[in-house]
Amino acid sequence: MKKPKPLTGKALLQRLSELGSASRKEAAKLCGYYRVTKSGQVRVNLGKFYEAVLAAGGLEVQSSEKEVNGQSGRGRSPSYRVKVHQNGQIVIGAAYTKAMNLKPGDTFKIKQGYKHIHLYLIDPEEVDDAPAE
Repeated sequence: MKKPKPLTGKALLQRLSELGSASRKEAAKLCGYYRVTKSGQVRVNLGKFYEAVLAAGGLEVQSSEKEVNGQSGRGRSPSYRVKVHQNGQIVIGAAYTKAMNLKPGDTFKIKQGYKHIHLYLIDPEEVDDAPAE
């Protein structure tokens, strides 16, 4: 017997209204949000079910499996925190340079404030004319 395709949109909302007082797990199963393991156990996917219900109600929720900000969910995400290395350097990291569309050779002016620094991207035409500070 073939597993039914999970319901979405208006069909999902209609089926939920028909089910009435069924438990969440049972409702998810009856709407097609389950899988059968090799050993024959039924596994209900409540996460996908809730996402589908929210989407059917007009609220789109991004799944962790989908790409978020161009990332596939693999690897490290930027933490917005850096440490000063033993040699006194601070490394910003490729995630930030990629997010800001920075290219090798881009030049910055550094302004020091009280307990903070500002980095100002310098226009490539200004780099050739401006003296180094």
